[in-house]
Amino acid sequence: MAKPRKPKNEDPKPENSGAVVHHQKLCLSIDMDKRLVYGYTELEIAVPEIGIVGLHAENLGIESVWVDGEPTAFEYYPHQYQQLENEKRWSSVSSPSSAADAAVSVYLSSLEKELVPNLLINCCKPFKTETEQQQQEQPVAENGFHTSAEPKQNVRSVRIDYSIEKAETGIHFRDNVLHTDNQMRRARCWFPCIDDNLQQCCYDLEFTVAHNLVAVSTGSLLYQVLTKDNPPRKTYVYKLDVPVAARWISLAVAPFEVLPDHQFGLISHLCLAPNLAKMRHTVEFFHNAFSCYKDYLSVDFPFDSYKQVFVEPEMAVSSLSLGASMSVFSSQILYDEKVIDQTIYTRVKLAYALARQWFGVYITPESPNDEWLLEGLAGFLADFFIKKHLGNNEARYQRYKANCSVCKVDNGGTTVLSCSASCKDLYGTQCIGLYGKIRAWKSVAVVQMLEKQMGPESFRRILQTIVTRAQDKVRSVKTLSTKEFRHFANKVGNLERPFLKDFFPRWVGSCGCPNLRMGLSYNKRKNVVELAVLRGCTALQTSSTAVLDINPDTENRDADSGWPGMMSIRVYELDGMYDHPILPMAGEAWQLLEIQCHSRLAARRFQKPKKGLKHDGSDDNGDIPSMDIRSSTESPLLWIRADPDMEYLAEVHFNQPVQMWINQLEKDKDVIAQAQAIAALEASPQLSFSVVNALNSFLTDSKAFWRVRIEAAFALANSASEETDFSGLFHLVKFYKSRRFDSDIGLPKPNDFHDFAEYFVLEVMHGGHSTCRSYD
Repeated sequence: MAKPRKPKNEDPKPENSGAVVHHQKLCLSIDMDKRLVYGYTELEIAVPEIGIVGLHAENLGIESVWVDGEPTAFEYYPHQYQQLENEKRWSSVSSPSSAADAAVSVYLSSLEKELVPNLLINCCKPFKTETEQQQQEQPVAENGFHTSAEPKQNVRSVRIDYSIEKAETGIHFRDNVLHTDNQMRRARCWFPCIDDNLQQCCYDLEFTVAHNLVAVSTGSLLYQVLTKDNPPRKTYVYKLDVPVAARWISLAVAPFEVLPDHQFGLISHLCLAPNLAKMRHTVEFFHNAFSCYKDYLSVDFPFDSYKQVFVEPEMAVSSLSLGASMSVFSSQILYDEKVIDQTIYTRVKLAYALARQWFGVYITPESPNDEWLLEGLAGFLADFFIKKHLGNNEARYQRYKANCSVCKVDNGGTTVLSCSASCKDLYGTQCIGLYGKIRAWKSVAVVQMLEKQMGPESFRRILQTIVTRAQDKVRSVKTLSTKEFRHFANKVGNLERPFLKDFFPRWVGSCGCPNLRMGLSYNKRKNVVELAVLRGCTALQTSSTAVLDINPDTENRDADSGWPGMMSIRVYELDGMYDHPILPMAGEAWQLLEIQCHSRLAARRFQKPKKGLKHDGSDDNGDIPSMDIRSSTESPLLWIRADPDMEYLAEVHFNQPVQMWINQLEKDKDVIAQAQAIAALEASPQLSFSVVNALNSFLTDSKAFWRVRIEAAFALANSASEETDFSGLFHLVKFYKSRRFDSDIGLPKPNDFHDFAEYFVLEVMHGGHSTCRSYD
């Protein structure tokens, strides 16, 4: 096994001795009854000088290998041999700590071995004449793929006959359904390949199945033909003429019902017969997403077709498995006209999968360090669709909740978006599970910060430039790097180099988000707001230091001193609203800012406040008798917000009097301002009747955004205490009975689906699932 391990870990090329696949053909026959897959694959491979090609193959029965039509020697090392080595590690376990060490050791060992090719093929043909050599070298010089810089390439045709008798992972059987999944490094579990994201080529695909089954795969369906078997079988022939990595090749076989999209002929939806009606209803909207992306990017869809396949949840490895021109979903996300709770989640899921076809599958990251960028661009595109199709309130609320989640978890090296050490040490696992979701949300937030800095039109031109460049026929490799995107941000987005020089290392190359604590005091004599700010970082100092490779002995510890740019403080006064971009995000951790007020109070408006009330910005939560803030505070301030346009991925703890939070809830039309006000009022150490009344008024306002109304309902429930005579609970019961209770029969009324927003709010009170507090 020395040969496949020859390349060093830091070598950017895959560990396959320098072999490059130019084209691959896959011809498989599938026997559902016996759960057997058999056939062959043919690869056009540029063979390195050593003459040995290393491929990945796992749990495959390799029967024979041919090179240029002649049998050749090969060595196959299934990974089952690891078991003896692992047993030795477990034999030393004597305590919970040593058991944890052994588990980590076994897991890391498995991940390391996955990187090493285990099917070694001898491609040496010393008897080849010089004329034959030149004939093969000439056509490959213009292929345009990433290869070594050598002008001469030894291209061989390698055919591997193999079978899969006991599918364990990567390919799944259940009854008369088969599908593959695109988990990391699992393409090798159903066909020999160079299972590396940096290896891309075009594919010819042929699948022979029973005549009553449908085989759907990546690429365009060229034709289907009946075989001469008895009983006859059917062969589906696909062609993918866009170079992709092996992981994006997908296959699903079942007695699918095929539903062509009624707007776009290149789109097909497939599911099993019992789910056809649900699928028909679910995908009615889908052409909107397709048109939205096409219009925004101003180019056609990158593949000749797009298939959405829905399989039973018992079979689905995950809720979404991506493939080139194809996505496999769990049928659990389908819904009919009687179920509306699933609508938003499903539409966002399908729209995101389509966006990933553009950024992630068609345009790929140049290196593992660039994966965050494609994830962020796909999420940005999906958010754009949400805004257009589901409304600005839904888009802003979803992004706000996602950003809050990121700030809570972004505290260590795992959340660094682009770090060679992280990608190497974690073997790509940082992109799955909880941290994978957090990293995806953070990626979108970073992309959106750049979009806000340069403006929507400039950012749109950048995305159009990227996809237009990818569709250039001369450019066969369609990759994108962080460095290139940074160049676009400067040239097309007009962002200054000093800003970008600080932005990318801080937001992309390190962990942590700004953690801001603010308090205010109004200086009546100067008519200014004195704003005290303490800026911190959500990341632990040791984690941030380790990720940034900063020497702790040096005096220059600017990694935790801030972020580039200025944050805006928005002040709502009696005479209007004013933005003040005055809070520097770098420099001293403590800041004391003075914000000049534009409004002045007339002397006749002043009233002496009640004894005990504080007007210096501290949070005295006593009752405020007057509904007019001008009669209860000696300032022209109504309320204040930090970073109202979400220009920063930041955790802000703002301290202002309760009445100002009430004003913000009642008068600010932004859903984020309303959600922030509700959270602050709910967290008040001393709840008052004025707080309860404000929450109740918002809950009963049918014009308010339904997700924030749900937040108000939860806040009312949490405010129910002796302190307020359980008035919050009284208001909830009163509201529910006024909408849902039939006093004539003494029972709740049937659900009313005419007003979706009202339905969602009442469903929460009825004990239903909340898509607000448990937002995914």
